Amino acid sequence: MFDFYRGRRLRTTPALREMVRENEIRPQDLIMCYFVVETDDPDFRSPISSMPGQCQLSLKQLEKQVGEAVKNGLHSCMLFGIPAEKDEVGSQAYAEDGIVQQAIRMLKAKWPELIVIADTCLCEYTSHGHCGIVSSKGEVRNDPTLDLLARTAVSQTKAGADIVAPSDMMDGRVAAIREALDEAGFTDTPIMSYSVKYASAFYGPFREAAEGAPKFGDRTTYQMDPGNGMEGLREAAADIEEGADIIMVKPGMPYLDMVRMLRDNFDTPVAAYQVSGEYSMIKAAALNGWIDEQSVVMESLVAFKRAGADLIISYFTEDVLKTLNG
Repeated sequence: MFDFYRGRRLRTTPALREMVRENEIRPQDLIMCYFVVETDDPDFRSPISSMPGQCQLSLKQLEKQVGEAVKNGLHSCMLFGIPAEKDEVGSQAYAEDGIVQQAIRMLKAKWPELIVIADTCLCEYTSHGHCGIVSSKGEVRNDPTLDLLARTAVSQTKAGADIVAPSDMMDGRVAAIREALDEAGFTDTPIMSYSVKYASAFYGPFREAAEGAPKFGDRTTYQMDPGNGMEGLREAAADIEEGADIIMVKPGMPYLDMVRMLRDNFDTPVAAYQVSGEYSMIKAAALNGWIDEQSVVMESLVAFKRAGADLIISYFTEDVLKTLNG
């Protein structure tokens, strides 16, 4: 009889398939994103039209929603702030009473064990919508921006953030933030760097959610060109050298090759960000009855794990926690 590989032997029953499964999703792997708004209306809850199921939230509504998620096993979340007022230098990003700082204090007081990650950037806070200081000629200036990013990280950490996550893609910002945190006595605060962040069309819905779209131009002078791969290795290596504790790839699914490249080249924990466009496309297809949402979401998350991601930032986190709970 012809002897050949019988791979189906280990697929014959659900129990066997589960026993030999190489990758699975755990609650500890998932990070949920929240958009918190500075408002006088404690009941403010504004649906994001391009992201069905997601909302901008007041502090009170954030507390309510996170509370439900914690009951379902939420381990960590990331905060994005929408201030009442914006200016040229994004001063509300590093204000002691900034909306994200308020949210961090509230969440850590209610759930001390919840890991709260602060997105560290200026774009949601600047009147021009760019991630750094803009010159009179309309150029985003790298080095003068570093001090503001460092001030933002220190302010967020003073408020209680467990991790700061610089997403600006300015050169040298990890080193500037690490130095500032250390000088402020926060030597144990980790940095999760958006190391490999592309100038992607998949961010569209996020710009509605965070109200941070550039008022002119785009972000191609500081975010990476989608055609480049080796550049991502250089960016990640630089961030690790400067003090990054976790490195991230953003977007996720279109750049699974980059997740694998980071995993194969560095022993630092790797995060992948399933961005707003990925979320919205799955939601739209599911709402039209073209796919089974739960199955597609779980399959997409397993793809991140298989590619080598340790952590996954996803707007589906709350739904997935319910799925994992049965």
